Amino acid sequence: MNFEPTDEQRMFRESVRGLAERHLAAGALARARARTYPADVVELMAANGLFGIAIPEASGGMGGTLMDAVIAIEEVAMVCPRSADVLQAGNFGAIRTFAEYAGPSLLERYAEALLSGRSTVSVAMSEPDAGSAVTELVTSARPDTGGGWRLSGQKCFTTHSEHADLFVVYCRFGPGTAGIGSVVVKRGADGFTQGAPSYFMNGEPWCSLYFDDVHVPEEDVLLRAGGFARQMAGFNVERVGNAARSYAYGRYCLTRARAYALERRQFGRAIADFQGIQWKLADMEVGLQSAQLLLHRCATEADRGLPDPLRSAVAKYVCNTVGFDCANEAVQIMGATGFSEETLVEFCFRKCRGWQIAGGSLEMMRNRIAEGVLGHKISQRVPS
Repeated sequence: MNFEPTDEQRMFRESVRGLAERHLAAGALARARARTYPADVVELMAANGLFGIAIPEASGGMGGTLMDAVIAIEEVAMVCPRSADVLQAGNFGAIRTFAEYAGPSLLERYAEALLSGRSTVSVAMSEPDAGSAVTELVTSARPDTGGGWRLSGQKCFTTHSEHADLFVVYCRFGPGTAGIGSVVVKRGADGFTQGAPSYFMNGEPWCSLYFDDVHVPEEDVLLRAGGFARQMAGFNVERVGNAARSYAYGRYCLTRARAYALERRQFGRAIADFQGIQWKLADMEVGLQSAQLLLHRCATEADRGLPDPLRSAVAKYVCNTVGFDCANEAVQIMGATGFSEETLVEFCFRKCRGWQIAGGSLEMMRNRIAEGVLGHKISQRVPS
């Protein structure tokens, strides 16, 4: 098995790192502290072909590989962690779901704007009583007498909801899991309103979304009833993007902690000379190398199709755990400096903590892994 990157991947990695160092390094700290969405980064990424990297050309993307997208996130995160979030949004999550399942009409109207960075899409999935058990969602789409559908319900914890122009809304066309699909709703649609922004611990805003009899044309149905399994299969790609950021932020934190340990002196010598610090750095490196191998295996195999559910669950679980542990240890090594907003280590700590919940919690990932080990589906529901 060859673990070496190809010449093309090596050149791509160097190109992305160079772009980030030239344009993103200087404002990295300010960018992480700003409440506003970094439109300048969106423009830079889109202009340099870093949006839709692994989305097929037929859907308006670059037609590259999932591994290319992972490499880009890794390199940008090492220079400007906040900009890696923008890169993730332009390649994974909502934009990937849209590109994967949108019909010709949806693609014609929205794909170019989304992939050029002029527009943003968000996935509206969670509800007040449907989180990990997303199949318990109650937002419903019922047939409209004049054609199309009428959407009613509420969503919460929707990333990018404050500034998104387009929303992929998971909804129920009928009873049971078989009745779940999704529709596309544009900001400003009659009956669609948002609550006041709230903020996650990592500083990202989210808004409650309210759908009061919103008309959805037939051509804006993304996946009809019965599409839930396809949506979840596509969601494995989202987990690769989530894992990539966790790993990359962990690597960023190790790099900063190492530099600090070599420079900071206490008791007459660099703190890197103390075994307690050395072991922390060693454990961080071991964890990161393991996480990267699992992430790259999953991404490379997925280039031959959608990611394997077991592989993506393992990669997400390990990368989420290692990324947060590295951020946590970096804060400890750097002391008050790491705990301060004067560095990006505490920013990475807060971001990595959120990814242990978003995209499937660590507990849900362990459930998926156990299913893979045992070879059969395990229901979490109380037996009826």
